[in-house]
Amino acid sequence: MKVIICGAGQVGWQIARHLSGEKNDVTVVDNNPDLVRRATDTLDVQGIAGFASYPDVLEQAGARDADMIIAATYSDEVNMITCQVAHSVFSVPRKIARLRSQSYHTAIYSDLYRRDHVPIDVVISPEREVAEAALRRLAAPSAFDTQGFMDGRAQLIGIALDQDCPVINTPLRQLTDLFSTLRAIVVGIRRDGRLFVPEPGDQLFPDDQVYVFCDSHDLNRTLEIFGKSTRKKERVVIVGGGNVGLAVAKALEKRIDRIRARVIERDRQTAENAADALDRTIVLNGDGLSMELLTEAGADRADAILAVTDDDKTNILAAVRAKSMGCEMAICLVNDPTLVPLLADLDIDAHINPRSTTVSSILRHIRHGRVRGVYSIGDAEAEVIEAQVLSTSPIAGQQIRDTGFPEGVLIGAVMKGDKLVKPTGSTRIEEGDIIAIFSMAAEVPEVERLLQVSIDFF
Repeated sequence: MKVIICGAGQVGWQIARHLSGEKNDVTVVDNNPDLVRRATDTLDVQGIAGFASYPDVLEQAGARDADMIIAATYSDEVNMITCQVAHSVFSVPRKIARLRSQSYHTAIYSDLYRRDHVPIDVVISPEREVAEAALRRLAAPSAFDTQGFMDGRAQLIGIALDQDCPVINTPLRQLTDLFSTLRAIVVGIRRDGRLFVPEPGDQLFPDDQVYVFCDSHDLNRTLEIFGKSTRKKERVVIVGGGNVGLAVAKALEKRIDRIRARVIERDRQTAENAADALDRTIVLNGDGLSMELLTEAGADRADAILAVTDDDKTNILAAVRAKSMGCEMAICLVNDPTLVPLLADLDIDAHINPRSTTVSSILRHIRHGRVRGVYSIGDAEAEVIEAQVLSTSPIAGQQIRDTGFPEGVLIGAVMKGDKLVKPTGSTRIEEGDIIAIFSMAAEVPEVERLLQVSIDFF
């Protein structure tokens, strides 16, 4: 597949890294020559320095025979014009654009993206993706990572194991015997910084970070078995009242189980806009690092603080300060991946990587086969792929033990009709089933091959 990626920042670079690693023909376009050089020096891609919306630049990038264009520059308008030029001049079949401004995502303007208006096939909203990630963290507060699959019926949760975890030193195969009715399976373990897919005889040790697939109805029970609290968060302080913070506050207001939230926003106009948009949430104007303001917001009595400003250091320091005041849990937005290893030592419970969420949402639309969802794990170390099995897939009609998936791949959940099934070796994968697969990055091409549909379906 020939793909043009416009924008060589972190998102564009990560997408290029994924696609070039899977032997696609990738060209990166950016008006910053240094970013283009970084991409071409570190990845197996071609690079063009120039403005992505210019027809002659897209011509140089090979738009005339491109299969897809992904517009992920820092400018919404450049991304929209790039897709328009790719459609009108070069007839590129598939166009994906990242649009930050929430005005472009308003439902009443959804007709804007028709082929006869602004021809964008898929619109990605980073702010909306990040807000949803923040809400998932709050829903499972003792997990460091969460993601829904199978239309919300299954959950992938990341759990850091403590010394007093009840299942420490227990071989994974014994978990099935001990908790026979538990619909959960450990699909990944990070130990001493290395992520791997476990074998049935592997044991769990303190300080392991484990990724567990579970039925959503068994979420609380799963957390309890791994020694985690399931107490709901009732009082939340949100630092940052921009698009992400406002989206989270609005979602919390709509919940049936009342959650009391207070928002701290430094910019006065942004704070006023947030206050006008919210009904029951108090918005405070001031510095989220101020002890006085955090006290006024009730951070010392809060169940959680969610720091989602556009500045990583502000988010981290606000989270640390709130924890030192007595706040039970701290979640912060971190753009810079080099800061992530510091978070555990700072007693920050969970973080959200906006680039990772955006990369996951873009990958969802470029995988082969009948792929319904993709979630990127860590620094693109692994992926969870949700896909529907078609009759032409090599795994259709096979038992899981006979499917031919390589080491480094585990099926975490299977949905047959409207019934979620915990997979075992004897589970038969049938046409129409929906499966969720945890795969190390190196094995993704083979997973795609086994999911691949015949040419008749294209």
